[in-house]
Amino acid sequence: MVGFTKWNKAKTLAIFLLPSLIGMTVFVIIPIVSSLGLSFTKWDLIGDIQWVGLANYSRVIRDPNIHGALLHTLQFIAGYLPSVMIISLGVAMLLNQKLKGVVFYRALYFIPVITSWVAVSMIWKWLLNPEYGIVNYLLSLIGIAGPGWLVDADWAMIGVILTSVWKDIGFITVIYLAGLQEIPDHLYEAAAIDGVNGWQKFRHITWPMLSSTTFFVVTISLINSFQVFDQVWVMTEGGPAGATSVMVQQIYLNAFRYYKMGYASAISWVLFIIIFAFTFAQNRMQKKWGYSDE
Repeated sequence: MVGFTKWNKAKTLAIFLLPSLIGMTVFVIIPIVSSLGLSFTKWDLIGDIQWVGLANYSRVIRDPNIHGALLHTLQFIAGYLPSVMIISLGVAMLLNQKLKGVVFYRALYFIPVITSWVAVSMIWKWLLNPEYGIVNYLLSLIGIAGPGWLVDADWAMIGVILTSVWKDIGFITVIYLAGLQEIPDHLYEAAAIDGVNGWQKFRHITWPMLSSTTFFVVTISLINSFQVFDQVWVMTEGGPAGATSVMVQQIYLNAFRYYKMGYASAISWVLFIIIFAFTFAQNRMQKKWGYSDE
């Protein structure tokens, strides 16, 4: 009887998991395996598939467009990652206070997260317009001539970073807020008895206790940053003069504009290797963050 019950539970579990398993196989596993195979071929979606071996990977290594896209992606990460972490941690610490209406403010900061990238990008494209955008108007009120933002090669990436940080603050803030609420109050109470000031509490209690949270934030933000595309495509399409061209955009262009499916697949796998290398190195250094699973 016991065996029969276990069998029924297993069968029920399999029935519930089957739709997800089919979906993952069709839309994730098969495309991944197919892209790996295509990366060794030349195919324009219509003609015959030609085996070219490692030629696509060799071309990726020598392609100046890929070099530029990788550099711009790293520039995006260098500007985006510290900005979103510092601002989100500051907001999380404010929202962790016992203030009146704090629930409303927590919901308010999360609104951009549930808004689509297309809508956010269109709004910020208007805000940053050098002629009639409100950002340059506000700067003019304090005597500062606003830059060309998205039409200036020196400022376009900064505009994309500002937009990305604004949208993601709510998401990272929620993670930091959860980390802050896990810190025991008695640590702060003991520090207060010892006469420790606010900065010392942050330096010796808050920041070390958030090390595992920070490690998680850096990991997911780094992976997402390497895949930045939506906001770049809507706001600049990689311009001006390729100043905001990123890796995923090169994959999109080669696959769906130039119909070079094999080459686009090779770029995808190179990007995967880069992300994997960064993530692996980060995991190897996790003990230096003060984080340990043990």
